Amino acid sequence: MKLCLACHHSFDRSDWVCPQCGAVPVERGGFPSFAPELAAQNDGFDPELFQRYAKVEADNFWFVARNELLKREMLRHFPNPAKILEIGCGTGFVLQNIRATYPEAALSGSDIFTEGLGFAAQRVPSASLLQMDATAIPFQEEFDLIGSFDVLEHIDDDTRALAQMRDALKPGGGVVFTVPQHPSLWSRMDEYAHHKRRYTRTELLEKMTGVGFEVEYVTSFVSLLLPAMWASRVMQRNAPPAADGMDDGLRISPVLNSLFGGLMKVERAVMGAGLTFPAGGSLLVVGRKPA
Repeated sequence: MKLCLACHHSFDRSDWVCPQCGAVPVERGGFPSFAPELAAQNDGFDPELFQRYAKVEADNFWFVARNELLKREMLRHFPNPAKILEIGCGTGFVLQNIRATYPEAALSGSDIFTEGLGFAAQRVPSASLLQMDATAIPFQEEFDLIGSFDVLEHIDDDTRALAQMRDALKPGGGVVFTVPQHPSLWSRMDEYAHHKRRYTRTELLEKMTGVGFEVEYVTSFVSLLLPAMWASRVMQRNAPPAADGMDDGLRISPVLNSLFGGLMKVERAVMGAGLTFPAGGSLLVVGRKPA
């Protein structure tokens, strides 16, 4: 069901006109906008980052490895969802992967910035796209699966966002999250991306269970590269900042990109054998709303 954010009436119709109060979202950049006041500002986050991400995602080992891991775990836990929402879809790189994974599903994507939605519309023209605030989701018991990948760390009130995702899920529906892990790995890249936090495993799981999710699966990833991540943080403290903030991850030599990609394949094979990692640069969690 759609949810009117003005009067909180839920309704089921093809357009966004609330049948009770007549409210209708404005359009921004050609997309329905439910938080237009936030689309133009978000703690100074530079929307031009989307253009930079769009140029590197398809070849960068981290983005490619995350997509492969997400595909496997989504299919394992949610083999046939009818309606899917990705919150914070950015340029649509993961959304494109979700479309390939679930070609028959009704797919929606959202972002706080319409600049990212423009790229997503090109990559996944069949998806329904909207601009919204993750702490005020205009749906109620609508989706079978909600994904949010490296988004929660950008949100001040992440607990409210988790509760909103729970409410937007059908009973028995589920969520898949990835977040950056280990506060001790905080770096200039986190600051450049305007992260609010890096998570501990305990913190994220407590917040999820606190709003009513049942945790089905949790693992760290980018685990075999953890020593390299630690070393890069130490080196970074003594190096001048890059002019564009891309100190790590987005700027990498082809040789290292290939080497790290190979290590991530080994890591996925280990997880595919049923093992999980206790530590790593990122954390993946699968949860479910009780039926």
